[in-house]
Amino acid sequence: MDLTTVRWFLAVADRGHMTNAAAELRVSQPGLSRAIARLERELRVPLFDRVGRALVLSRYGEVFAEHARRLVAEEEAARRALAQAADPDRGEVALAFLHTQGPSFVPDLIRRFRERHPGVSFRLHQDRAGIVTAAVRDGRADLGITGPRPDDPDLEWHPLVTERLHLAVPAAHRLARRRRARVADIEDESLVALRRGAGLRAISEELFAAAGVRPRIAVEAEELGTVRGLVAAGLGVAIVPPADGPPGTRHVPLADEGATRTIGLIWAAGRTRPPVVERFRRFVLDGPGSN
Repeated sequence: MDLTTVRWFLAVADRGHMTNAAAELRVSQPGLSRAIARLERELRVPLFDRVGRALVLSRYGEVFAEHARRLVAEEEAARRALAQAADPDRGEVALAFLHTQGPSFVPDLIRRFRERHPGVSFRLHQDRAGIVTAAVRDGRADLGITGPRPDDPDLEWHPLVTERLHLAVPAAHRLARRRRARVADIEDESLVALRRGAGLRAISEELFAAAGVRPRIAVEAEELGTVRGLVAAGLGVAIVPPADGPPGTRHVPLADEGATRTIGLIWAAGRTRPPVVERFRRFVLDGPGSN
């Protein structure tokens, strides 16, 4: 088994189609099919099932894909580490972070760091908390910015900022003029929520449980921007971090104990970090005056 074939396998797994994967890889479809067939013979299990015209991972393929992604990530990390060992001021940092940190927090960190180290490049990935955590754990990202603290013994965590959560409501809502609100105030309201796997969804569920409220979820969304837009459209209320909402919404701070979200930096415990990654990690932990 070679890494090229493993990469080809992952391309087919991600695209679900041999022709599309071959086009992306710039190889012939017959050549790709033969490589996948050789891999299956070597592993002695079928890696894909055919569903209509699509290819989906078999139960064996799902197991192999998890390890294959780690294998490829480790190989990429090794190459970056070797290159950066020679010149840590011109390496790359792979950073995963929450969508909510994209508008200002992460760009400001990168701007300040690159003022001191202009030769460093960044490979960025935005997603929900569970995906950010998995990317760092599996080695696809060097560092992650997420919240709340992941429940994973393989990851180190350092808090960076704590935010008071707000209740987003339509501008004409009965709570829109309140200076403060509580979760109990929305017991009978329709709720716009993030999908499960988002850190904010987990915090919201804990708040509802503490208040003895069963949430009435009307619609789920992938990103907070969509959540706020759905609130503005009058489809419900939502628990969100502090930020400017779209026209037609109001944000009311939540007074409940625990109605906060702490954003922190995560990294894999015990994993060797390239010098440039370690330099950026120390910069984030120590503040803008660090080197």
